[in-house]
Order: sequence, then C-alpha cells, then structure tokens
Amino acid sequence: MAEAGTSSAISSSNSSLSSKRRGVSEGLRSWLKAAGDALVSVIFPAGCRICGELLADSRRVPICPKCLHSFERVPSAVCEICGCPLFGLRQKEEQPRLCPACQNKTYGFDCARSFAIYQGPLVRAILLVKFEQIEPLGAWFAERLAEVVSSERARFAADVVVPVPLHRQRERERGYNQAALISRPLAKRLRLPHKALLLMRTKARPDKRILTLEERWESVRGAFATRPGSQVDNLRVLLIDDVLTTGATLDACARALREAGAKSVFALTVARAIRNPLPSSVEW
Repeated sequence: MAEAGTSSAISSSNSSLSSKRRGVSEGLRSWLKAAGDALVSVIFPAGCRICGELLADSRRVPICPKCLHSFERVPSAVCEICGCPLFGLRQKEEQPRLCPACQNKTYGFDCARSFAIYQGPLVRAILLVKFEQIEPLGAWFAERLAEVVSSERARFAADVVVPVPLHRQRERERGYNQAALISRPLAKRLRLPHKALLLMRTKARPDKRILTLEERWESVRGAFATRPGSQVDNLRVLLIDDVLTTGATLDACARALREAGAKSVFALTVARAIRNPLPSSVEW
C-alpha cells in the first residue's frame, strides 16, 4: 500500500512538473514571437499594402489592422437567395426578402452570401490575392467566410468545397487559381473535402478587357462543366469565388453542377458588388 501511495505521489509530482514545463515553454514561445516581431519591424520595416503605414509586427498578411477593419461588411438585410443588399426595399413582413432578379428566378444556385462590400480598400486587397498570390491574405479571407458559414450554419450545410475554376490557359499564365487560395484554407477550417478539380472551365473568357452586362452573361453561358469521372451525384456543393458582381459566373457553375447531379449549390464570395443590375431587372 505504501509503495502504491509513493507511486501515486511521484506520478502526481511528475504530472505537475510536466504541466509547469509546458507553461514555461508556451510562455517562452510567446515571448520569442513578440521579440521576433519587434526585431523584424525594426530591421525589416514593411508598409501596409493599402495605406502604406508601417506594420507593427511580422504578420504575414501585408495589410494593417486598421485597413482590415475598414472593410464594410454586407448588411443583414439582403436578398434571401443571391445575398444582394436590399437598401430601401418595401415588402410585407410575411413575404420572403427577394430582389427583382431572384423574384424572376434568375440564378441556378440555392443561395449566395459574401463577406463585405466590393469597394474602397477591399478592392485593392482582392487584387493582391488575384494577381500577387498572397496566400496568407487568402487564408484571412477564408476565416471571414467561415464566420459567414457559422452565422447561417443550417443554410450552408455542405459535403464538398469547390473553387470557381479558371480556364486552363489563364491558370497556366497566372500559375494559380485565386479562388483556390481562399477555398483551400476554408475547406480545412470547415473540415470538408476540397475538390479543386471537380469543376472546369471549358470556354475561355473573351479577350475584351471590359464586358457589357449582356456580354458578361453570354461569356459564361455553357462555359463550365464537371470533369469527366467526377462524382457529383447528390452532393451539396459549397462554391467559392473572390467577387460576386452580376452572379453570372456562379450561376453558370451552379447549372453545370446541377446538370451533373448535385443536390444543391451554395455560393460564398469575399466581396459583393453593391448593386447587381440585370437586363431584366428593374430599379427598387
């Protein structure tokens, strides 16, 4: 019995010692990080890629906290389907909140939501991901989209995460797909499979730099398809892109997935255009 008591005491002592060591180790790591941040900021000062203000630490996201917090989030009053902000829309309380486009059943996806309004500093941040492949910023955006999912968890129940693909020629030129820089870390956060090759773009975007509204919709009509051999039947797909402007691209992707047997398609984008004009829409 004495031996058992001694062993128990020793075990308890070892456990306490181990706990103290972990506490010291964690404290040391925290101190070293703070010291490293201070050293980096002094020796290698870097400016925020939006406002130019010197970054106070060695954060991998090249944007200062002030600019990150300046992104204007999409308001709570949005169209239940496409997520378009509904400024001043008049309707009866018992009616679903739908914009004119969704009243006309324009889109092939079940619903779409976005993190923030596509304006000001956010436009520049999107361009950093799109043209400079800044992965830490893509991961930061993924965190924000995970928050959007968390706020509407029942609506966004999904089986797989799929980025909107680039045409193979465009991806070869750029070297990466900016949507995947956001969708991959998002899938990891949501603990869902990431299927970057499930969907493909079969028709390249026109060379014309600026497209009219009609040209934008025409350019993506039939431009996407599921990759041969992909298993899509009965899947709930979470579709990811950087910006929702007219919704034409997400609509075309959703229709391709539906035709292949997807059960539902939900879309998430980092940014959302304030207004969403359509050839058939009216002002509200």
